[in-house]
Parts: sequence; structure tokens; C-alpha cells
Amino acid sequence: MATESDSVEPAGAGSSEGAGRPADGGRPAFRRVLIKLSGEALMGALDYGTDPERIRQIARQVARVHARGLEIAIVVGGGNIFRGMAAQAAGMDRATGDYMGMLATVLNALALQDALEKEQVPTRVQSALVISEVAEPYIRRRAMRHLEKGRVVIFAAGTGNPFFTTDTAAALRAIEMHAETILMAKNGVEGVYTADPREDPTAEFIPEITHMEAIERRLRVMDTTALTLCMENRLPIVVFNMSDERNIDRIVCGERVGTLVRS
Repeated sequence: MATESDSVEPAGAGSSEGAGRPADGGRPAFRRVLIKLSGEALMGALDYGTDPERIRQIARQVARVHARGLEIAIVVGGGNIFRGMAAQAAGMDRATGDYMGMLATVLNALALQDALEKEQVPTRVQSALVISEVAEPYIRRRAMRHLEKGRVVIFAAGTGNPFFTTDTAAALRAIEMHAETILMAKNGVEGVYTADPREDPTAEFIPEITHMEAIERRLRVMDTTALTLCMENRLPIVVFNMSDERNIDRIVCGERVGTLVRS
């Protein structure tokens, strides 16, 4: 996957219908990517909820790479909303809790859509749960057509099924959309470490690792189901720090940022 020590080779090449030219005249290193945003990445410095400034910051980053002609899909989590109610949810049926979490992702998707449209980026929200008043139902071919026409597509409500995380939804949608890589945004963490660097100061940064190694070592990349899907479909993952506004643009330009997870 890596052609040089400081670059990432794209899985495919070429531009698609409706994609614009990069603002600086250069071509992006990828044609189509999926960005996975955790709910925590939307909190900013807050303990709970959505930070409007962080949403605007993310929208600016996405708008910048969208201007390069990149086709962008996004999967959002809901931990910033639902996990804040964990105490009240204690003892709740797991399936009920998961459906509540799916609804939280719809709230985040709508907030992100609003911020992107304020940056003049055409955006569509597709939900795995039917909420026709605020989002399109998830239809694979329609989503792919949106991407081909240069629209950012935000996938909400996970897979639409309980017992599956939004990590699994990200892996599934990336494979369905023929994305060349998943950009896994972390909140304040540079990539994958041997342990949680916020809890263990001796944790070591891992610049590159295979899907299988990440599964065997139980590293916090994605959940096991999602990692297995990516491994079976040879889909690389770039784990990076969302707090640095330059990072998505640097990755799209082919620079090595964060941790590369590949087969």
C-alpha cells in the first residue's frame, strides 16, 4: 500500500463523473473515500452533546478536500449524545438502546449536513432507518450516484440493525460504495498505539499494522466485526487525529499521516 515512506498509494485511479478539479491544480491520491467520525469527535471540549465550532471545523476540512474533486462518504457515530444518558439507560434492553443510538447518529448527521451546506458543499443524508421527513432511505445505487455527481453522502443510523456498531456500518458502507480507504477519525489521538496513550504514558505509536495483527492484539482501531470485513475485502484504514485541521487534506494528497492498517 505504501509506495514510499511518506506516501500512501491509492487503491484505484481516475476521476468520476461530476467530480471537480482540485483547487490547486493537483489530483487527489484517491478517487473515493469514506470518513468515519465518532460521536466523540463532534463534542470538542464539551463533556456531552455537539460542539458547533467543532462541527464547523470538520465541515471546513471536508469542504477543502471536496474541492479537490474527491468523492466523500461519511459515517457518523452517536456516542456524544446517547452515552451521555448511560446512567439512565442502565438495565435497558440492548436492542432498544441500540435503536436509540441509531437515532442519535441521525441528529449528528443533520447537524453535519447543515454545516457542510453552509460551506457550499452539496450534501445528502441517507438513513438506514426510514425517516423520510429528514433523510433519504439508504439505497446503494442512489448513494453511488450522489457520489458520482460530487455530493457528499452522510450515512446515518448505522446498519439499521441492533448489535452492530457504527464501525461495522462504516466498513459495510465503504465496501458497498467501492471506497478506496476508510479514514478513521480519532479525537485527540494521532493513530493506533500499543495501549491508550491517555491512560498509559508508555504506550507506543504504531505507524503501520495489518488487520489481523490489530485483531489479535485487540488494539482500538475498530471493533472486530468491522476489522474482519475490511480484512476480507482488503480495504485499508487510515487512523488519524481529527483535531489537526490539516490531516484530511494531507492524507488525500498522499502523505502518510497517523496509522495505516492494511492486509
